[in-house]
Amino acid sequence: MWRVAAGVVLLSVGLFFLHPTCRLEAPQILTRFLSQSLGRSSAEQPLEQLLAEAWDSMIRPPNVGWTRVAVGVNACVDVVVCGVGLLEALGLVPGTQEDHDTLQSQEDLRETFSYFMEKGVAAERFFADKELFQNIAAAASQYPGAKHFVGGNAALIGQKLGSSGNLSVLLCGPVGPKLHELLDDQIIIPPESLQDKDEFHLILEYHAGENWGEINAPNANRFIFSHDKSNAEMKMLETLVLNVKEFDPELIVLSGLHMMEGQEEEERDRRLQEVTELISEIPNEISVHLELASMTDTDYMNAIVEQQVLTIVNSIGLNEQELLFISQAGSGPHSTQEFWNGAPDVGMVSDIIFWLLKEYGQTDQNKESELTRIHFHTLTYHMIAVINGHWSNQNSSVAAGARVAGSQACGTDTIDPTKVVLKSPMQFVLSQMDKTLNAKKMTLSPTNPVGVWHRENISFFITPVMVCIDPVRTVGLGDSISAEGLLYSGRL
Repeated sequence: MWRVAAGVVLLSVGLFFLHPTCRLEAPQILTRFLSQSLGRSSAEQPLEQLLAEAWDSMIRPPNVGWTRVAVGVNACVDVVVCGVGLLEALGLVPGTQEDHDTLQSQEDLRETFSYFMEKGVAAERFFADKELFQNIAAAASQYPGAKHFVGGNAALIGQKLGSSGNLSVLLCGPVGPKLHELLDDQIIIPPESLQDKDEFHLILEYHAGENWGEINAPNANRFIFSHDKSNAEMKMLETLVLNVKEFDPELIVLSGLHMMEGQEEEERDRRLQEVTELISEIPNEISVHLELASMTDTDYMNAIVEQQVLTIVNSIGLNEQELLFISQAGSGPHSTQEFWNGAPDVGMVSDIIFWLLKEYGQTDQNKESELTRIHFHTLTYHMIAVINGHWSNQNSSVAAGARVAGSQACGTDTIDPTKVVLKSPMQFVLSQMDKTLNAKKMTLSPTNPVGVWHRENISFFITPVMVCIDPVRTVGLGDSISAEGLLYSGRL
């Protein structure tokens, strides 16, 4: 019954959100419908409330948590604006859609933004023309309603971890005056990270149902672009490694590999080799998590794999685009799939994650590898997979990541059941390749929201996500999800 009700809600969401403005306000009638018509328990509680209460009751910190975390290396100031509004202010009009790996002009920007808006998928690109980028950045900063935030995966993760109040967090990244002002006071910044000017990234947001010409965005999301040399060359990685001995962290969170994609291949590969060697210098007793981000260059992804970057970290965080791209680059499971059609199939996702851990993780055949954990997040559900014997408390970890996705997107401290909707597949097969698992279906419920299964020596944890009806800000959600997941993770 509750699945039927949820389906009706989704149809209603689609009908109500066909609105052309950048900032969509949830109509009162829809809010009433969500609170009155969702499937309910015997106590007349909405599904979203039941799910939020179930998470709250089960999420517990690990027996032994982190006390000191070092984070690096990409940091910047995010300028967040209405994407369609900014492009129109630049004199651009809707037209052809095409994905450009590197942006050379305003037309490239328009075409690539349109391409991803039509799919409702997040993406990030390098803008090659420095002067033109600076002109666009100036226009974005002056655009009505433009906001400045802490940006860059490392800075966002550091900010999120620091807000827990229980951690000492060291941030190594290019920190200019504006970013320094935006960062929480408790974040430790070494002197080598301070610089005279900020790096700016432009975040063009759009909302579910927003129109531009013939485009109708199926999901709220964002398109990011920048001309950022410091982060593009991961210049602060040496600073991070140098500070590790004195700071003595139990966990290091790394990000920024995707920023190097726009460099010339020879220079990029040279720097990637240096990055690999620097990461390898980190003592084995320190856990290392690598946060991936949007990439398009298959040769570069192959270089990351061939340099064995995946095998020298303990944990990886990634979304549906990055997961499929790794499989395509490495000819893994379902690699012939060009892109996901809607919510990624749970069985296909678990097949790729299983392959990743078997191919690049710590196994009997690959004892030198350090990789034992993968945290996957997509709009409607999250999945964590771990090689047994290395991590604890992953039930809480996956639930905490999903919980923060629902609250942060809505700009609330906790889940507000009236502002979110359950869009997750609640019944699914566990594999599209393993015949035994394919014959079984797992069913989740709002009162039992974390599913667990095992495939050889790998354990999988999955939970639904409650999607914000009227998102306040989409950028940085993946970083908060991974940070929260790590905060509730324990090492064995």
